[in-house]
Amino acid sequence: MAKARKIETREILNKKAQFEYFFVSTFEAGVMLVGTEVKSIRIGGSVNLKDCYCLFIKDELYVRSLHISPYRHGTRNNHLDRRDRKILMKKQELKKLQRKVKEKGASIIPFRLYFTDRGFVKLEIALTKGKKSYDKRHSIKERENKRNLNRLNKMKL
Repeated sequence: MAKARKIETREILNKKAQFEYFFVSTFEAGVMLVGTEVKSIRIGGSVNLKDCYCLFIKDELYVRSLHISPYRHGTRNNHLDRRDRKILMKKQELKKLQRKVKEKGASIIPFRLYFTDRGFVKLEIALTKGKKSYDKRHSIKERENKRNLNRLNKMKL
């Protein structure tokens, strides 16, 4: 009898994105990867979402500068660590995103990379607007207030 495979629920987040941008809307999308990239992500290889961004090339959406470290046991056919990867979405969603990106100040930022229950790699992308410095200060203040409130609630218990 075949053993059930345990799929890792590890996710990679771009924590800096929430600090730098306002999220207008988020989308779940597939990513076109080669085998060694999936293996590298699955074994816990280093994946960096910090500097990556999405752009349209000939009406198709690509994620640029997403770093996936090379697979340790790969051969000479191993993948390039920072290559453009195609994002798989429905045409209607792509057209909608393309219209919104043409607006001033809107951009598409990858926010989260994770495995689904079926073992597929998904990328959560967000349509964003950039924050000004005073917006960032406000975010920091809210976070500190929330932390202090939680600390006081723990002390009361």
